[in-house]
Amino acid sequence: MTIRRLEKSEWRPFLMSSPNCSRPRNAEVEVASLNLGDQTQAEWLPLLGISYDPRDDVVDIALDGLDHMIRKSREGAAALTSLEIVDADGVGQIVKLRDQLMLPPPRT
Repeated sequence: MTIRRLEKSEWRPFLMSSPNCSRPRNAEVEVASLNLGDQTQAEWLPLLGISYDPRDDVVDIALDGLDHMIRKSREGAAALTSLEIVDADGVGQIVKLRDQLMLPPPRT
C-alpha cells in the first residue's frame, strides 16, 4: 500500500479531484488519542464527501447522519483506502473508505 503525505496546500485540490470520494463509498471514522485511546466515531456510513476549508482550517467529513469536523489540522496522509488527519492536539482522525455494495434493484 502506498501512503502519500500531503502538504496543507494540497488538501483541497486533492479532496476535490479524488476518485475515492466521487463514487459511492462507505466510511468508518476512528479517533486515536493518547488521552482518549482509540474510539470509533462512525461505523461504515455512506460517505457524502470530504472537504477542506483553508480559511477556517477545517476538514469536514460528511457522512449520512453525521458531520465529522476536524479543526486546526496540522498534517495529513492519504492512501487509496484511508485518510489520516492529525489535529493541533496530536489527535489522529482515521477515515477508512470502502466501496458500497451495489445490489441490483429489487424485483417487482
